[in-house]
Amino acid sequence: MPHPPRAETRPAPNRRAIRYDRARDLPLLLPIWPAELADISAAGRERMIALLRRALRAERSRGLAGHWTYDLARHVQLRSALDAEIALADAGRAIARTGLAPDNKKARC
Repeated sequence: MPHPPRAETRPAPNRRAIRYDRARDLPLLLPIWPAELADISAAGRERMIALLRRALRAERSRGLAGHWTYDLARHVQLRSALDAEIALADAGRAIARTGLAPDNKKARC
């Protein structure tokens, strides 16, 4: 009868399964003020997307140049945060366009 794998040989949990948390992730990636973090308006999200794009561009440039300060983990986190912010902004635009609140699941006829 085979034994279950030991704790040290079990596969690590999928890091991508961990959800994006704006309040936790953004202050670690960008130098932002709490008021900027709390701004979830459409304009606030667009500013945050612009900051993330700028930071991602700088990190990508460091990587291409082979600079010693390049950090692959930061690059991945920036990309994940950017993707999440774009998805949240798109969802906000869709809600504004249709007039449905996120908790209102009824279809428009």
